[in-house]
Order: sequence, then structure tokens, then C-alpha cells
Amino acid sequence: MENKFELVHVGINTGSPEDAGKLALLLSGMFNLTPRHGQKSEFAGDYFECMKAPFLGTNGHIAMRTEDLTAAVEELKEKGFAFNMDTAAYNEDGKLKNIYLDGEFGGFAIHILQK
Repeated sequence: MENKFELVHVGINTGSPEDAGKLALLLSGMFNLTPRHGQKSEFAGDYFECMKAPFLGTNGHIAMRTEDLTAAVEELKEKGFAFNMDTAAYNEDGKLKNIYLDGEFGGFAIHILQK
């Protein structure tokens, strides 16, 4: 059975907290979104995460989510994709919460989250 994936947000790498804030405000104004402060990033609504410092991916990351992350990981492995296990985060019950695929795709890292 194929997993259904949904786009959560696009993370955009910037060079500084100031640049992240300016970009979040610009995107918020452009698309009538509400800006929001985060610890490592500034957000423009739920769609754009402007990173205060570069993170994974040359340009940033694309965050996707799915109902069954464990099954999605297995499906993607069967398709030949690998995962960056150093990025794996787990819930208190030990279930996988989110993880990045290994490598870049069009200059972006891909982050998959449990819905």
C-alpha cells in the first residue's frame, strides 16, 4: 500500500536571524500570512520556515508528512532512498516522529514527519 504524503512547509536557509525575519515578513505580506517567531527560524504562516542559520540542504528543506511514518520510511527504502539517521527524532513512546532523507533534491533536504 502506498503512503499518502502532504506538503507541510518549505524551509528556506538564510544567513542570519535578521535575514530570516525580513524574509518571513516579506512572504507574510505577499501572501497575507501571519508571521510567527520560532527558536531556530521565523515563520510566514504555516507555509514558509525561514531559517535563522543555514541547516540541511543548500537552499533549505521541504517538510512532508504522512499518517504512518514507519511504513513511509520502509516504502521509500524499497524505492532506493536512504535516511540520515542522525536526524531521527522519536516520541516519548519510542516511535519515530520525524527524519530527513539522505542527500539533497534540487538543492533541498527533505524532512518527513508523522502526522
